[in-house]
Amino acid sequence: MLVLNGAQVEALVDLNALIDALASAMADLSSGRASAPDRVAALVPEQDGMLAAMIGYLPSAGALMTKLVTLYPRNAGPQPTHQAVIVMFDQGTGELAALLDGTAITAIRTGACSALSARLLARPDADVLAVLGTGVQARSHAQAMCRVRPIHEIRIAGRDPAKATALAAELSGTLPAEIRMVPAFPEALAGATLACATTHATEPVIRRSWLTPGVHVTSVGYNRAGREIDDATIRDALVCVESRSAALAPFPAGSNDLLEPIRDGVISAGHVHAELGELVAGTRPGRQSPGQITLYKSVGVAVEDAAAAALAVAAARTRSIGQHIDL
Repeated sequence: MLVLNGAQVEALVDLNALIDALASAMADLSSGRASAPDRVAALVPEQDGMLAAMIGYLPSAGALMTKLVTLYPRNAGPQPTHQAVIVMFDQGTGELAALLDGTAITAIRTGACSALSARLLARPDADVLAVLGTGVQARSHAQAMCRVRPIHEIRIAGRDPAKATALAAELSGTLPAEIRMVPAFPEALAGATLACATTHATEPVIRRSWLTPGVHVTSVGYNRAGREIDDATIRDALVCVESRSAALAPFPAGSNDLLEPIRDGVISAGHVHAELGELVAGTRPGRQSPGQITLYKSVGVAVEDAAAAALAVAAARTRSIGQHIDL
């Protein structure tokens, strides 16, 4: 069995290749070629935490895998809120093939899939990016969005100005954009043509009155007790997801940002316009006008992890990286 740690995974996965691989993965998922049951979880209520399992088979990558991931939102400092491990199996024999750090995979693939949504939905001239949040996903999204649009300005806003300032300083000089901290979410969003919500918010950090016409919004944050996006934005936007069945499923798979407006009669389930795979395949149209607001609401699906893990394993074998052990 091949074993890859987090640093090795980060070095092995090419971001541009991953965005392309995710396009194939999303097409597989929407066409029914891939198998990805809804996420299940065991709850740890005394810590506001959970252990979730995500299982997938992605034929375009030859990947059969499972991810075990913990979400502990109270974690601070060196302990990330999401920690994970991925196990890969041989699709021909079912034999155990690889064990990977899943925390790195989760960070990379989530930002990359948001970048895929921007490639499919954002205006070609989108060049001002608002990043809401200061954690792992904020960093991942800033890096990934620069691969698909000509970003010249990145604004970072979070609940902790010191963390926002630190992230802006960390990213400055590594990305082809001017990067600065802004003190509030409305200021970050004013005039932005791309916006990435990467928070654990209980109250929406994306509000319709703060948005510029034509903006593309991505939302990856998850909080069982809250939402990132307000009703008016959901109502007015062209809404796209990875998987309708996953996004609209009950906890722990679905999204409050969609389920609550449906429950309250703000939208119907049919308001979800498309899956990313349908946009990739051309079976559903994307943006209809330059001024239209588009929204990608992510819940995370196993085929994303499968695509990223398959790239890491293939590169490791080519470059003879990683440790081999027998169980």
